[in-house]
Amino acid sequence: VENNSFRSSQLTRSGGTLAETFELHRTLKEKKMKKNEIYLFCVFILTLISNAQSVTTLAGSSQGFADGTGAAAQFSSPTKVATDAAGNVYVADQYNHKIRKITPAGVVSTLAGAAQGFADGTGIVAQFNYPFGVATDAAGNVYVADEGNNKIRKITPAGVVSTLAGSTAGFADGSGTAAQFDIPLGVATDAAGNVYVADEGNNKIRKITPAGVVSTLAGSTAGFADGTGAAAQFNYPTGVATDAAGNVYVADYFNHKIRKITPEGVVSTLAGSTYGFADGTGVAAQFNLPGGVATDAAGNVYVADESNSRIRKITPAGVVSTLAGSTQGFADGTGAAAQFYNPSGVATDAAGNVYVADLSNNKIRKITQLLGVAQNEIISKITIYPNPVTTVLSVRLEEGCVVDKIIITDLSGKIIQNQNATTVNVENLAKGLYILEAFSNESKMVSKFIKE
Repeated sequence: VENNSFRSSQLTRSGGTLAETFELHRTLKEKKMKKNEIYLFCVFILTLISNAQSVTTLAGSSQGFADGTGAAAQFSSPTKVATDAAGNVYVADQYNHKIRKITPAGVVSTLAGAAQGFADGTGIVAQFNYPFGVATDAAGNVYVADEGNNKIRKITPAGVVSTLAGSTAGFADGSGTAAQFDIPLGVATDAAGNVYVADEGNNKIRKITPAGVVSTLAGSTAGFADGTGAAAQFNYPTGVATDAAGNVYVADYFNHKIRKITPEGVVSTLAGSTYGFADGTGVAAQFNLPGGVATDAAGNVYVADESNSRIRKITPAGVVSTLAGSTQGFADGTGAAAQFYNPSGVATDAAGNVYVADLSNNKIRKITQLLGVAQNEIISKITIYPNPVTTVLSVRLEEGCVVDKIIITDLSGKIIQNQNATTVNVENLAKGLYILEAFSNESKMVSKFIKE
């Protein structure tokens, strides 16, 4: 019994016998303890999932070529991946000389490409020569760094392949075929429709306008130097990505660093130093041949840390952590329990998932980020559905965990909606990514959803 005593006046007012009063108090205390147990269980469950990153295999099995679903599909050294607004994943299937498409359900088809060679055309009429990089734009077009042909190709949603820029191997700025690249490996697009190229053999980052005009954004001879334009140096840049502000991020392969280029061409080092493996901030972090980069809506950068066989995450402040992966191999699982084998490319989708071109495993992997916040802010396991949503969003918690309030914000933190019901009408929200905060007992759990 709490405090081990009751005053006689309390016993008298209860109207019951001493035994009945003690039994009543025992029952109340058990209920209170049960409530606390439920609360602690909810905390425990969400503490586990809040920081966990679940790795699964979206598609692929042994090396080869086959369209199909999941493990029935085959790739041959897939190097880079990209996503579109509908959640499809595009793959540069290097040794098959094809561009593949994977639906969210894991159904793999061939978008374009046939035998090794060079030909513009539709679907299997087109030919690529070791395609290495892929990117998408808002219109659903796919751009390809056609490594062996030293060209940047464009594929429409209907599978029509054309050459955007490039000709023979070399270096030249200019329009269309007047431009030259030397082993272009990575491509990325921005909101204005420009295409950025990691021109590995030239150690430069190139920019192509929608009209096919090629210029050099940054880089000169092989080496390492921060600076502006030609004053900067890269050493075999292999991957590029862009953010909403127009910055370009570079996987600087032999420098073992992740570089950042402003729209004005100012190059700095976001993270990395000598080769090795270390989480940390800025130069305290280490990578080992980083092959690919991607960004998310919050400004984080994801890295395919190839020779460390890990996927790393860099915050806008340059703090590097390991998202998933450990020793070289193959295993689905959570966090460090998962294994990759020379992951070469990464991409993200609007829901915060990360896709990996797991090159030596010949598979496309998916990392589902089980979104949460700091441990002391988590009270219950939350499910929000449907996600993506068009009209009404429902919120469900573990049994015994009650939501007091729900707040919806945009990515800047601006409050859009505030209510205490577990169904939320989002019909009038603009399309995009939003944050949902569920409050209970002065604690909260955070998740994300997409409004379609």
